[in-house]
Amino acid sequence: MLETLKNAWKIADLRKKILYTLGMLLIYRLLCYVPTPGVNTSLIASALERYSLLGFINSMTGSDLSNYTIMAMGITPYINASIIMQLLCVAIPKLEEMQKEGEEGRKKIAQITRYVTVGLGFVQAIALTIGLHANATNGFLGLLTIGFCLAAGTAIAMWMGERITENGIGNGISLLIFAGIISNLARSVGTNVYSLFTGTQVGNLAPQMISSLLVFVILVVGIVLVDLAERRIRIQYAKRMVGRKMYGGQSTHIPLKLNASGVLPLIFANAIMQFPATILAFFPNSGANQWWTSHVSSTHLLYQVIFALMIFGFTFFYSEISFNPVEIAKNIQNNGGMIPGIRQGKPTSDYIKKITRRITMFGAIYLAVLAVIPMIIYSLAGVSLPFAASSLLIAVSVAMETMRELESQMLMRHYKGFLN
Repeated sequence: MLETLKNAWKIADLRKKILYTLGMLLIYRLLCYVPTPGVNTSLIASALERYSLLGFINSMTGSDLSNYTIMAMGITPYINASIIMQLLCVAIPKLEEMQKEGEEGRKKIAQITRYVTVGLGFVQAIALTIGLHANATNGFLGLLTIGFCLAAGTAIAMWMGERITENGIGNGISLLIFAGIISNLARSVGTNVYSLFTGTQVGNLAPQMISSLLVFVILVVGIVLVDLAERRIRIQYAKRMVGRKMYGGQSTHIPLKLNASGVLPLIFANAIMQFPATILAFFPNSGANQWWTSHVSSTHLLYQVIFALMIFGFTFFYSEISFNPVEIAKNIQNNGGMIPGIRQGKPTSDYIKKITRRITMFGAIYLAVLAVIPMIIYSLAGVSLPFAASSLLIAVSVAMETMRELESQMLMRHYKGFLN
């Protein structure tokens, strides 16, 4: 990785893109310290302790929600708006036609997504402020001011993400999430280091830091290995004559990633598991809240079992909707290809389906183990890790994707220089 960065830095065009990306991320993090006017931050801090779902969102935004800065919503409304638009493109024929218009249609959908993002950010900001009683002025104009400030922050973050994608290196939206996660991790590590050198809790903190660092390195290595691993299905194409030329005869493969679903099952399962606790927290004296806290809180075995089962369910669900073995088998047959030893048609689709289910099972086990490792370590050794599995998986995946983008741009420029 360091060698790749060193070589990329020598290319003037790539150096400008790297500096542009770093500059945008720096500006984004500086904006995360701009406070929102008329906010009671003390009530927000106490609410984050009661509502676990808000704590999860806060960890993804780099603690901007706890400080209720203008970037408190972060890029979350844009992600929600993108998902909503994808679903609407399937449900609404007009949007589906627009999507099939090519580049011009995609530009129109992207523009609609931007409007939906700003509107959604404003509505979410107002609802969250009312729910947390964060309006210090207790007036309507103060509430509108908070809503407009947070919606403006979301619009700025969306604009920065798009500019990074267009003029920088990697996916801008993913890099903004990456910056929030890394800043939150750095803040936690910095707090522990400060406590270590100031002499507070030295006896307990030093072993915890060493254990956390060791687990961090092991998890990062494991995530990288799984991210790079793939199962290749060999495809052999038959030779055919087209005019006077011979085509085909070559051998290729279908690469299937071991963790094709990425971090989505972790995020969905985490959000759903924390949703009941968030709702029940509004009724602190109810029997349901007391039962949930006693039996299904995040420190109990039942919670971890349900969490792992939900990860399994979402992993297989995502695989079913995103991968179609029948369509792949049909494309292979139409192009004159076949899997060696497997007949074309239904046997090919059944074979691909069998391989996919095995890979999906591995991915589900991998994500479930990754999700429960922090709690297992806390239960066995009493060491609280300063990072969540989903945050670490997102950070490592985005870093690797950005490095692959950088390497591909270097390779493209190498070929251009060779041809010129």
